[in-house]
Amino acid sequence: MTDPRTTVVVITHNRRPELLRTLGHLAVLPEQPQVVVVDNASTDGTSGAVARHHPGVRLLRPGRNLGAVGRNLAVRRIRTPYVAFCDDDSWWAPGSLAGAADLLDAHPALGTVTARIVVEPDGTEDPIVKELRDSPVPGPPWLPGPALGSFLAAATVLRADAFRAAGGFHPRLWLGGEEELLAADLAADGWWLTYADHLTIHHQPSVVRDSTLRRTHGIRNTLWFTWLRRPAGYALRRTLRLARTVPRDTASLRAFAEATAALPWVLRERRVLPPDVEARLRTLEPAQRDSTARSYTG
Repeated sequence: MTDPRTTVVVITHNRRPELLRTLGHLAVLPEQPQVVVVDNASTDGTSGAVARHHPGVRLLRPGRNLGAVGRNLAVRRIRTPYVAFCDDDSWWAPGSLAGAADLLDAHPALGTVTARIVVEPDGTEDPIVKELRDSPVPGPPWLPGPALGSFLAAATVLRADAFRAAGGFHPRLWLGGEEELLAADLAADGWWLTYADHLTIHHQPSVVRDSTLRRTHGIRNTLWFTWLRRPAGYALRRTLRLARTVPRDTASLRAFAEATAALPWVLRERRVLPPDVEARLRTLEPAQRDSTARSYTG
């Protein structure tokens, strides 16, 4: 069962063993998807290893670490109608890419499909799955699963044209909660986001990660998204709530400092969401306050 509808895009940086494991899993998928790897300036021999062990993979080497924008670089070059993202430490289950493409084929207003995340090696569900499954966001009756307010890049298949029209991932956000802004812009363009419980992606978290830096970027990017897209009163309240609730440490202070220093460009680019999309996001507030899966602890 080959399926030419979807290209898989993987960004990586200095995680050669994890990437090779992921490419091994993708290589045996029945869909036989096209795979594009963006090597974000790795210094551990990643590019050479991919060329040797997976010569059928398209390898992009931008020469510097683009973070999430590496995905934009890849999507500009693909020709399939759909793009599936996964990280270098995650991989799609057999049949899930075809299943996501079927949903996108069947529902022309559907922009993204997010899969169930299974954490390896134990095979347990990621805690975020319950929140996706129980999403309170109201959606139209035709939607094939719960409506979402955002998506997880490492577990989502998107309509490539919608991604490009929305501008892809913002170049300033780099990594860490970078999906929230793009998800809101997709919704503002009229696309719906959904969760599909029958699709699966496996995630075996890499031990090579800087959790402190990721938390800094997560807080900073949340502030930037809030200031870029949410109404002024809400943005002020959410900023104050974050200031009260994030850990009192260097990572949080750095996040607020970086966010505040960027106010000139944030104000230049500020574009408040349409009322219907804003109302949709407001339904998520209680779940976000009570969430353990979305905590800023790394």
